[in-house]
Amino acid sequence: MNSQSTCPFCDLLQKGEFLEQRESAVVIRDAFPVSAGHLLVISRMHEEHFTALDSIVRNDMLALATEMADRALKQAGVTGCNIGVNVGRSAGQTVMHAHLHVIPRREGDVADPRGGVRWVVPSKAKYWD
Repeated sequence: MNSQSTCPFCDLLQKGEFLEQRESAVVIRDAFPVSAGHLLVISRMHEEHFTALDSIVRNDMLALATEMADRALKQAGVTGCNIGVNVGRSAGQTVMHAHLHVIPRREGDVADPRGGVRWVVPSKAKYWD
């Protein structure tokens, strides 16, 4: 568990280096991107889970993620976008500070993109055929 004193996102918030910012959230580049342009929308408030944030902050974060996805979709080669959130360690959350992922996708970046986020549970992902 990241406490506020050891939270890497809180450290980034202190530095103030953002791509975009709003009253309750900021945008940074993901330090370990899964695709070119992978961004994180981070709550200014240190709260472990996205679901624990009040609705105003969640809505602000979603609006910012949507704006970033719309921008990505206008870039050359970007044909899709995943917007996602991991809530809790069992869901894959590694930094215990509420954040959303915005992941630009390109034709051919994976062999078969069908199922998208369903692949978090590989045995259940493929429901077609």
